Amino acid sequence: MSIPQNLAKVRERISRSGRDPDTVEIVAVTKGFDISVCREALAAGLRVLGENRVHEAIVKMDQLPDAEWHLIGHLQTNKARQAAGRFVLIQSVDSARVAEALARVAPTQQVLVEVNVAREPQKSGAEPAQALEVISAVARMLELKGLMAMGPSTGDPTAAFTELRQLRDRAEERLGKALPVLSMGMSGDFEAALAAGSTMLRLGQVLFGPRPDRSIVM
Repeated sequence: MSIPQNLAKVRERISRSGRDPDTVEIVAVTKGFDISVCREALAAGLRVLGENRVHEAIVKMDQLPDAEWHLIGHLQTNKARQAAGRFVLIQSVDSARVAEALARVAPTQQVLVEVNVAREPQKSGAEPAQALEVISAVARMLELKGLMAMGPSTGDPTAAFTELRQLRDRAEERLGKALPVLSMGMSGDFEAALAAGSTMLRLGQVLFGPRPDRSIVM
């Protein structure tokens, strides 16, 4: 099926989850896809494109400057200078050190704090026990908009997504400001994320199909 058809099906599933599709932001995850797929996504009405790696994103940005670009992959401190000011939203800030590196270059950068609510060692994100301290530190240095998380690799993600929403609520009380963005939910678990209160979905395969295998030489 085409990207417009896939997007229509996603919007139907959002509606069946009891949410208005117009109130849920879809980040089209274009990691690994070439620029033609990015153009098709924009033509289909998708507005926000998400990339995992700074260098891949910058190459695409130069060709599609009118798209809204989000960084959704892990951001290392030594890449922060390259990323600062280039993305509308950096979703993967997970430490005060990364926030400080971004703030040196772009103190008005909009960000989310990533929290490892799945508690899986292979995933990035602030540890839940330290998350409120990280959130407070980040909010002092950058324009904090909310929180981001990945669900667990296996099993029911409901508890993890609910924990992120509850953490956001506590952070709002501590900071005395709204944190409207809850970025949680990917192709395999976005209905559960919506039920837990997600406002932003990061979708790749359900829109574009399997990611190309870049290890195959054509």
